[in-house]
Amino acid sequence: MSELTPTARQTRRDWLLSDRPQSRMQARLGRFYMIWRRFSANKLAVVGLIIILALLFVAAFANLLAPYSPTLGDLRTTRLLPPSGDYLLGTDDQGRDILSRLIYGSRLTLYVVLLVAIIAAPVGLLVGTVAGYAGGWVDAVLMRITDIFLAFPKLILALAFVAALGPGIENAVIAIAITSWPPYARIARAETLTVRNSDYIAAVQLMGASPTRIVIRHIMPLCLSSLIVRVTLDMAGIILTAAGLGFLGLGAQPPLPEWGAMIASGRRFILDQWWVAAMPGLAILIVSLGFNLLGDGLRDALDPRGSNQ
Repeated sequence: MSELTPTARQTRRDWLLSDRPQSRMQARLGRFYMIWRRFSANKLAVVGLIIILALLFVAAFANLLAPYSPTLGDLRTTRLLPPSGDYLLGTDDQGRDILSRLIYGSRLTLYVVLLVAIIAAPVGLLVGTVAGYAGGWVDAVLMRITDIFLAFPKLILALAFVAALGPGIENAVIAIAITSWPPYARIARAETLTVRNSDYIAAVQLMGASPTRIVIRHIMPLCLSSLIVRVTLDMAGIILTAAGLGFLGLGAQPPLPEWGAMIASGRRFILDQWWVAAMPGLAILIVSLGFNLLGDGLRDALDPRGSNQ
């Protein structure tokens, strides 16, 4: 632990920015500090980070923050009430509090985006790195399969898979994940082609490393920064696709408070009781904007060319 402690004449900042780190830990902390400096310099990216952190907080403590039940309402006394002191965002056609449904719906939103990212990103990373490193017919076959998926609009392809699998939040996640991996494969392949013939990889090959070890231990880590940025930027699209499936009745099923399904149920009252559809639409807009701003900030912060700025 003594090597992690700056000397008496060295401030913590100087220690982190040292061009001669004394350990791997110091080098990693210095790199993270530089990334954070570039990221925090982008005020809009910080706003996006705050929005996503707020979403995580709301989802984690939904049972404490929600003033009412998200699934129960009173048709006789609370149906289609406008925003007021008792119901801050109004109520829907079933007498349910919209604010409570939005709060609990944040859990479904995070559930979808996280599962899609966990499923699609590793698949795309594996396909792209294997295709880029192996080359030849392996590259040709894997990239033609990728091209087939890219040839169809994501929402249309997701609709086809959900129609085959059946409606439901789990099937919607699988369908979105199946349609989301090709861009990640393209990025990973491009990154792999740039480093495949580098001296670094040649040295690893001379040491006797197998192709599997080279791909997993040495090439995949080099692709992670670009992949993280793309995944973050794709979160908004994933949310919109999930909302679109919910709007069409193919995603989360009632009475789950999914934002797209809430818009679908409120479209009948859009002229007179506008808040029923407008509030979940506003939630989708804010969260999508947050992910886009965060992704832009990460792209600038993780770009090596921005290290000298």
